[in-house]
Amino acid sequence: MTSAVTPELESASFRRRVLALVVDWIACLAVVEGLVAAGVLGGNPNGLGTLALFVLESAVFTALAGGSFGKLATRLRVVRSDGSGRPVSLLRALVRSVLVALLVPPLLTYDGRGLHDVAAGTRTVRI
Repeated sequence: MTSAVTPELESASFRRRVLALVVDWIACLAVVEGLVAAGVLGGNPNGLGTLALFVLESAVFTALAGGSFGKLATRLRVVRSDGSGRPVSLLRALVRSVLVALLVPPLLTYDGRGLHDVAAGTRTVRI
Protein backbone atom coordinates (compact mmCIF):
# COMPACT_ATOMS: atom_id res chain seq x y z
CA MET A 1 0.00 0.00 0.00
CA THR A 2 3.06 2.25 0.16
CA SER A 3 3.22 4.62 -2.78
CA ALA A 4 6.34 5.10 -4.86
CA VAL A 5 8.63 7.98 -4.02
CA THR A 6 8.45 10.60 -6.71
CA PRO A 7 9.57 14.22 -6.87
CA GLU A 8 5.89 15.23 -6.87
CA LEU A 9 5.42 13.98 -3.30
CA GLU A 10 5.39 17.03 -1.08
CA SER A 11 6.98 16.90 2.36
CA ALA A 12 4.47 17.04 5.18
CA SER A 13 4.12 20.28 7.07
CA PHE A 14 5.31 20.52 10.66
CA ARG A 15 1.73 21.26 11.75
CA ARG A 16 0.33 18.12 10.15
CA ARG A 17 3.15 16.00 11.61
CA VAL A 18 2.34 17.29 15.09
CA LEU A 19 -1.36 16.58 14.54
CA ALA A 20 -0.52 12.99 13.51
CA LEU A 21 1.62 12.61 16.65
CA VAL A 22 -1.22 13.87 18.85
CA VAL A 23 -3.69 11.46 17.20
CA ASP A 24 -1.27 8.56 17.74
CA TRP A 25 -0.64 9.49 21.36
CA ILE A 26 -4.35 9.84 22.22
CA ALA A 27 -5.13 6.50 20.53
CA CYS A 28 -2.32 4.71 22.39
CA LEU A 29 -3.33 6.34 25.68
CA ALA A 30 -6.94 5.21 25.17
CA VAL A 31 -5.85 1.63 24.48
CA VAL A 32 -3.59 1.51 27.55
CA GLU A 33 -6.27 3.04 29.77
CA GLY A 34 -8.78 0.52 28.41
CA LEU A 35 -6.40 -2.34 29.21
CA VAL A 36 -5.92 -0.99 32.75
CA ALA A 37 -9.68 -0.64 33.23
CA ALA A 38 -10.20 -4.20 31.97
CA GLY A 39 -7.60 -5.49 34.43
CA VAL A 40 -5.24 -6.69 31.70
CA LEU A 41 -2.56 -4.25 32.85
CA GLY A 42 -2.23 -3.89 36.59
CA GLY A 43 -1.44 -0.84 38.60
CA ASN A 44 -1.17 2.69 37.38
CA PRO A 45 0.92 2.96 34.20
CA ASN A 46 2.93 6.17 34.37
CA GLY A 47 3.10 6.80 30.64
CA LEU A 48 5.70 4.14 29.89
CA GLY A 49 2.97 1.77 28.73
CA THR A 50 1.62 4.42 26.39
CA LEU A 51 5.12 5.22 25.13
CA ALA A 52 5.91 1.53 24.52
CA LEU A 53 2.62 1.04 22.68
CA PHE A 54 3.29 4.17 20.61
CA VAL A 55 6.72 2.88 19.51
CA LEU A 56 5.31 -0.55 18.67
CA GLU A 57 2.19 0.76 16.90
CA SER A 58 4.13 3.34 14.93
CA ALA A 59 6.80 0.87 13.79
CA VAL A 60 4.42 -1.93 12.82
CA PHE A 61 1.89 0.30 11.06
CA THR A 62 4.67 2.14 9.20
CA ALA A 63 6.20 -1.12 7.97
CA LEU A 64 2.86 -2.68 7.01
CA ALA A 65 0.71 0.26 5.91
CA GLY A 66 3.12 3.11 5.21
CA GLY A 67 2.40 5.14 8.33
CA SER A 68 1.20 5.07 11.90
CA PHE A 69 -2.51 5.28 12.69
CA GLY A 70 -2.17 9.04 13.23
CA LYS A 71 -0.26 9.57 10.00
CA LEU A 72 -2.77 7.62 7.94
CA ALA A 73 -5.67 9.44 9.65
CA THR A 74 -4.10 12.82 8.76
CA ARG A 75 -3.28 11.69 5.20
CA LEU A 76 0.46 11.37 5.63
CA ARG A 77 2.72 8.52 4.61
CA VAL A 78 6.29 7.50 5.42
CA VAL A 79 8.30 6.54 2.33
CA ARG A 80 11.93 5.68 1.65
CA SER A 81 13.98 8.71 0.74
CA ASP A 82 16.03 6.79 -1.86
CA GLY A 83 13.28 6.93 -4.47
CA SER A 84 13.06 3.14 -4.74
CA GLY A 85 9.36 2.92 -3.99
CA ARG A 86 9.99 -0.05 -1.72
CA PRO A 87 8.13 -0.22 1.60
CA VAL A 88 9.90 0.94 4.74
CA SER A 89 11.39 -2.07 6.51
CA LEU A 90 10.38 -2.95 10.05
CA LEU A 91 13.93 -2.18 11.24
CA ARG A 92 13.90 1.31 9.66
CA ALA A 93 10.41 1.91 11.03
CA LEU A 94 11.50 0.81 14.51
CA VAL A 95 14.58 3.08 14.45
CA ARG A 96 12.36 5.94 13.33
CA SER A 97 9.76 5.28 16.05
CA VAL A 98 12.34 5.06 18.83
CA LEU A 99 13.84 8.37 17.72
CA VAL A 100 10.39 9.98 17.64
CA ALA A 101 9.83 8.74 21.21
CA LEU A 102 12.93 10.73 22.24
CA LEU A 103 11.00 13.88 21.13
CA VAL A 104 14.01 15.91 20.00
CA PRO A 105 14.47 14.49 16.47
CA PRO A 106 10.98 15.39 15.22
CA LEU A 107 11.45 18.98 16.35
CA LEU A 108 14.69 19.53 14.44
CA THR A 109 14.54 19.48 10.67
CA TYR A 110 17.02 19.01 7.90
CA ASP A 111 16.06 19.33 4.23
CA GLY A 112 12.37 19.45 5.18
CA ARG A 113 12.69 16.22 7.15
CA GLY A 114 12.96 15.49 10.84
CA LEU A 115 16.23 14.06 12.07
CA HIS A 116 14.41 10.78 12.76
CA ASP A 117 13.57 10.60 9.03
CA VAL A 118 17.18 11.42 8.08
CA ALA A 119 18.52 8.68 10.39
CA ALA A 120 16.02 6.09 9.10
CA GLY A 121 16.38 7.04 5.43
CA THR A 122 12.73 8.02 5.13
CA ARG A 123 10.53 10.99 4.28
CA THR A 124 7.12 11.95 5.60
CA VAL A 125 4.94 13.09 2.73
CA ARG A 126 1.37 14.19 2.08
CA ILE A 127 -0.94 11.82 0.23
